[in-house]
Amino acid sequence: MKIYRSLNEFHQVNHAVVTTGTFDGVHFGHQKILARLREIAAGIQGETVILTFFPHPRLVLFPEDNDLKLINTLQEKIQLLEQAGIDHLIIQPFTKEFSRLTSLEFIQQVLVGQIGTRKLVIGYDHHFGKNREGSFEHLKHYAPEYGFEVEEIPEQDVNDVAVSSTKIRNSLLEGDIRTANEYLGYPFRLSGTVVKGDQIGRTLGFPTANIHVPESYKLIPADGIYAATLSLHGERLPGMMYIGTRPTIEGMTRNIEMNIFDFDRTIYGEEVTLELLHFVRGDIKFKSLEELQARMKKDEAEVRSFFAKR
Repeated sequence: MKIYRSLNEFHQVNHAVVTTGTFDGVHFGHQKILARLREIAAGIQGETVILTFFPHPRLVLFPEDNDLKLINTLQEKIQLLEQAGIDHLIIQPFTKEFSRLTSLEFIQQVLVGQIGTRKLVIGYDHHFGKNREGSFEHLKHYAPEYGFEVEEIPEQDVNDVAVSSTKIRNSLLEGDIRTANEYLGYPFRLSGTVVKGDQIGRTLGFPTANIHVPESYKLIPADGIYAATLSLHGERLPGMMYIGTRPTIEGMTRNIEMNIFDFDRTIYGEEVTLELLHFVRGDIKFKSLEELQARMKKDEAEVRSFFAKR
């Protein structure tokens, strides 16, 4: 997959089959769009092109709104789109100036002028342009005039529930990792660097790798204990992951920690990816470290049982 960090870097390709959007999560619904993109491109000997934006438009247009957290970091999204078999990925810097393009200017200048779109595939209820004024009907009206075709992919359901990035975010914030992963079509990921912690876990018999996630916009799921894997140099290592403030020990900041089973290597400074597979329980304040330790042993047994059954 070729990556372009702005529209200006992109050079038109033959028979560009295009889709555009933020694609946060690259979830089940997005994957249907990408599959259709590949199918059309194969039929006309074309190339697939995705136009996405960074930062997320809401982060630029509403900078005072700190509530939006994203399912993917930019790097995670790039990896997922590459795995989906896309030929070209344009990451357009989203600015207030860019947001002022009307829907017609977006069609004329971006879709036609810069990308050379032959066929455009969009998801259900897709909007674009200034104040999100552009719609599928808008595109259908102008497509013949500007020499491209447009196709809308209907809303995608999982178990009769419409999939959306918002529903996935809400599931993650509620600790419903099973539903989130079902809608995503893959396990939710947290990527970061292993940093040195205060080693309290080690004193309890549960040494942990502390993970620092640098992107402030990345969604961190509900506090609690999870069954997870940690990917390190191609290895996927199972273990028990904790997110929380460790309320039994007063005054702690929110941490992400992974107790990797049957593992004793030092991995400070390593870049790792966690995949969250199963939610065990929420965070609890215990009366003593002994109570916490006893509960962690039960948690470990449940997580080991989870992996044994997979």
